Amino acid sequence: MQVSRSLIAGLTASAALMLTATTALADYSLTILHTNDFHSRFEPISKYDSGCSEKKNIAGKCFGGYARLTTAIADARKRTNNSILVDGGDQFQGSLFYTYYKGKFAAEMMNKLGYDGMTVGNHEFDDGPAVLRGFMDAVKFPVLMSNADFSGEKLLAGKLVKSTIIERGGQKIGLIGLTPHDTDELSSPGKNVIFTNPVGAVQSEVDKLTAKGVNKIIVLSHSGYDVDKEVAAKTKGVDVIVGGHTNTYLSNTYKRAQGPYPTMVGKTAIVSAYAYGKLLGELNVTFDDAGNIKTATGEPVVMDGKIAEDAKVKGRVAEMAVPLDKIRKKVIARTGAVIEGNSKVCRVQECQMGNLVADALLDRVKSQGVTIAIMNSGGLRASIDKGDITMGEVLTVLPFQNTLSTFQVTGATIVAALENGVSQVEKVKGRFPQVAGLKFTWDKSVEPNKGRIKQVLVMRDGKWGPIDATTLYSVTSNNYVRNGGDGYKMFLNAKHVYDFGPDVGDVVAEYLGKSNGYKPYLDGRIVGE
Repeated sequence: MQVSRSLIAGLTASAALMLTATTALADYSLTILHTNDFHSRFEPISKYDSGCSEKKNIAGKCFGGYARLTTAIADARKRTNNSILVDGGDQFQGSLFYTYYKGKFAAEMMNKLGYDGMTVGNHEFDDGPAVLRGFMDAVKFPVLMSNADFSGEKLLAGKLVKSTIIERGGQKIGLIGLTPHDTDELSSPGKNVIFTNPVGAVQSEVDKLTAKGVNKIIVLSHSGYDVDKEVAAKTKGVDVIVGGHTNTYLSNTYKRAQGPYPTMVGKTAIVSAYAYGKLLGELNVTFDDAGNIKTATGEPVVMDGKIAEDAKVKGRVAEMAVPLDKIRKKVIARTGAVIEGNSKVCRVQECQMGNLVADALLDRVKSQGVTIAIMNSGGLRASIDKGDITMGEVLTVLPFQNTLSTFQVTGATIVAALENGVSQVEKVKGRFPQVAGLKFTWDKSVEPNKGRIKQVLVMRDGKWGPIDATTLYSVTSNNYVRNGGDGYKMFLNAKHVYDFGPDVGDVVAEYLGKSNGYKPYLDGRIVGE
């Protein structure tokens, strides 16, 4: 039987079409919606990341808030057939909502929005493992942390997991959690949680997941942009890293973005959505049948006034805010200009908010003979805009409920503390020192902890003079720093220690109240060469 060439050609074409269709069906598309470093910003915030009045919110001048985020997530889910919603850590800490409710309200809202997983941020440990455990018991999704041995902490063992597998659209997706390697310095995890290297921890979990047949793996990382790039470069099998911790804004349209969205390192796509609920990350990924990324595109959605607020969520947030309103709406002072407290500024140089807080600490205890104040910039969480200053704004800047500490150390110890403070400026770390009662000059070109501090001056008999290495100086800071936080372990052996002074937020509020109109300023007390 002879078959015509036209028939053969037709059959060949049909087979080709069938093959193309089969190949297309093998591709799998997934939209990854993500948040990070939310820091308890349940209500809309200003462009300075602090409180924003309802009047300004109605005028479209506010950002974020859970009511707006609810709408944005619902809209994003309509744009895709498969999606997941994940968080890069630090839901805790940052406003009176956390101070009052701890993790309970965050759990309620995250459950409502339908999160599929989150990693542990360092601030999830701010009140120790107990509050983290309460949060984990309340949420309906897995909380992850791969780079730590927590088997010795009974509150976490058996509950916290290193990785998990979820399913979406008939496909298995592996999620791995990552937490800062130095969380023991940044927060209060206790002695029973031992943190380990992120690269090895991630690769170990990737290997376990791939052995179970998972070929789409996402790391939820609260370790910062640089560490994320390192993990991407030094591991095999990670498809996407959802970042956090460094408040990194990745974008293809924002002129001051720190990198493209996504940032590709090898075959791994890295994304991050700044902080405080100002952005909703939206990454669209297409995988081939083997789990390799074919395309990864997207752009964070800005949570501005153009996005409507969900009425029910707005009402619930307002209901939960009632006990907080009396405290935070109290006007305590006024400022004629913005008080700059942005972390990108305060963690690398003298800043206006640093001067305010350090001055306030020193003013409070100068009658006790204290002459020097050192404040870690990581404790400063927002700017304050021009006009009336409310207690709520002060507590947004200083949310950690740290107490004022006083102690005595030698001049040599103070120099060592300043060395520690400038040792990680390239990474924009929170240990950078804001000071009062002293001036210092440092040289960034010198290797960290090898003599970056070039000169330290202190006030003596009304004049500035060199610090003396053997003299015992009286110092004030906060209890977190005095107890070795942010690498200030040289203060652990201080003399005449008292860690139980008033809340730092109350100290600053009282100082502002005496100002008769506060004027933010810089005076050259910190000089970088």
